[in-house]
Amino acid sequence: MKRLLPALGLAPFGAYILLFLAVPTLLAVASGFSTPEGFSFASLSVLVHPDTLQAFGASVWVSALTAVVGAAIGAVLCWALAALPEGGAIRRVIDSASSVLAQFGGVMLAFAFIATIGIQGVVTVLLKDHLGVNIFQDGVWLYELPGLILPYLYFQVPLMVITFLPAVAALRPGWAEAVATLGGSSWSYWTRVGLPVLAPAFLGSLLLLFANAFSSYATAAALISQGSQIVPLQIRAALIGETGGTTASTAGVLALGMIIVMTAVMLAYGRLMARAARWQR
Repeated sequence: MKRLLPALGLAPFGAYILLFLAVPTLLAVASGFSTPEGFSFASLSVLVHPDTLQAFGASVWVSALTAVVGAAIGAVLCWALAALPEGGAIRRVIDSASSVLAQFGGVMLAFAFIATIGIQGVVTVLLKDHLGVNIFQDGVWLYELPGLILPYLYFQVPLMVITFLPAVAALRPGWAEAVATLGGSSWSYWTRVGLPVLAPAFLGSLLLLFANAFSSYATAAALISQGSQIVPLQIRAALIGETGGTTASTAGVLALGMIIVMTAVMLAYGRLMARAARWQR
């Protein structure tokens, strides 16, 4: 009985995972194989349709680009923050701001960009009226696929700071001193000690950023009102057609494709973070 008591503490969390993650996932996947005639694998052909492959390619492209750029900028910020006192005001402010901004997405973020650099946004009008610069001279890119890059970076960089800063801060000063004692330079320290030690944590954070962008929906839905250029928007189009019809099986198969990609990414992320945790103990 005593062994069962600690497990009871996990019961609320287990119920939450079951009701809000496992059950919706199973229902979404099951809908992809459900037809009016019964169970069928016919809907799987949607995954090799040109439009689906194009949507997955676009989703991977946007996610990979924003993950790499966000990871690079975030890593530089982490390196700068690690040099500040842990209890200092600047570091505490940036830590708090990163925690908030990493969760600031969806319709609010889309509206902020529309109001700022939209067609009639404040910055757009100021640049056009006072400097003669029209940022939409070659097309209204904010409402197309490239327009997702800046909003995604808005929450990708803070997320990188949150996930990667503990690894950078955990670098032990004694390692640099040991390299210097043995006659090594700063270059030797970073190439032989610092970067190899940080590589698993950096790659793990990079995968987390990719997964975060790949699964984002609300920001893209608010900005891109026409077309289904990425997979989440294609799922929306399958569920809510222009004529009011729905294709739940198509949406379920698309969701299955996203789940496969996300599972592979998160498994790799888990292995990398487990490896990174060995030297942070």
